[in-house]
Amino acid sequence: MQMVAVIIVLILNLEASTTTLAARNALAENKTCFGDGTGGSTGISLSFDMYLMTCPQAEDIVRSGVEQAVASDPRMAASLLRLHFHDCFVNGCDGSVLLDDNANFVGEKTAGPNLNSLRGFEVIDSIKSELEQACPQTVSCADILAIAARDSVVLSGGPTWQVETGRTDSRGASLTKANNNLPAPTSNVPTLIQKFQNLGLSAQDMVVLSGAHTIGKARCSSFSSRLNSMGDLEFIQSLQQLCSGSNGTLAHLDLSTPATFDNQYYINLLSGDGLLPSDQVLTGGPSGVLDLVQAYATDQSLFFEDFATSVIRMGRLAPTTGTAGEVRKNCRVVN
Repeated sequence: MQMVAVIIVLILNLEASTTTLAARNALAENKTCFGDGTGGSTGISLSFDMYLMTCPQAEDIVRSGVEQAVASDPRMAASLLRLHFHDCFVNGCDGSVLLDDNANFVGEKTAGPNLNSLRGFEVIDSIKSELEQACPQTVSCADILAIAARDSVVLSGGPTWQVETGRTDSRGASLTKANNNLPAPTSNVPTLIQKFQNLGLSAQDMVVLSGAHTIGKARCSSFSSRLNSMGDLEFIQSLQQLCSGSNGTLAHLDLSTPATFDNQYYINLLSGDGLLPSDQVLTGGPSGVLDLVQAYATDQSLFFEDFATSVIRMGRLAPTTGTAGEVRKNCRVVN
């Protein structure tokens, strides 16, 4: 039986590696269309060298800002990565999550998945201020989020990738779409898959991007149903003890290596130690979902390769507002 299990894992790894190679080939072009995730196009181009001539120090400035922030608060790496996710899932990757409320709209910061949860706005403000001094009104806030997400992963021990840039910033935000589009921590597998497919992302993208939960924290209120669930008794009891005082208490999403971007998240799932209900359900999903969890738990390099591919794909989600974007001078307000 053990030999059969080993053979199955090897087959899964081979299939996943083949998928990764195909995705890499699809990304081989230096410049890609900024599409809507479904094959459409907005006419906006993303490029690996967008700021080569106009602001060659752009990525260095972002990296320095992220390094300082993470050195001061290691949790900030997960927070900056999460900002990029929550931006792209609402109207595409357009910096809308950074906008404060104004007379024309209620922004996304007060949406259920974001309120008292999203962090790192001041870090983005600081980076933007540095960029405006070096290259006025050149680097978009949406691009800052994409670059900062990559740098946060790298600083946490995860993979690197070349960030495509050229996004513009929105002139509006949507509280309703933030509430509707972002997956809840209580979502089941069909809901998670549907949320991703609504954006043109696959079930594989969902599984691998969920691996971002290898770093960061969550409040007890977001995983309260886990406190009385079946599974690893010692793990459940530790959560019960942690959350006995307050629903606002924070817990590491990965108790084993909380500040390291690795594949421990998937190992935890197979042991029944996933923190959020939406994480642990991946082991009870369709066979293809469970196969990916097992493959990533077995092969960290495969997880890293697929994560880089999927986060690049997510970063191509185009603005869906139908209005022309801009490069904001201040990420919190439209020009």
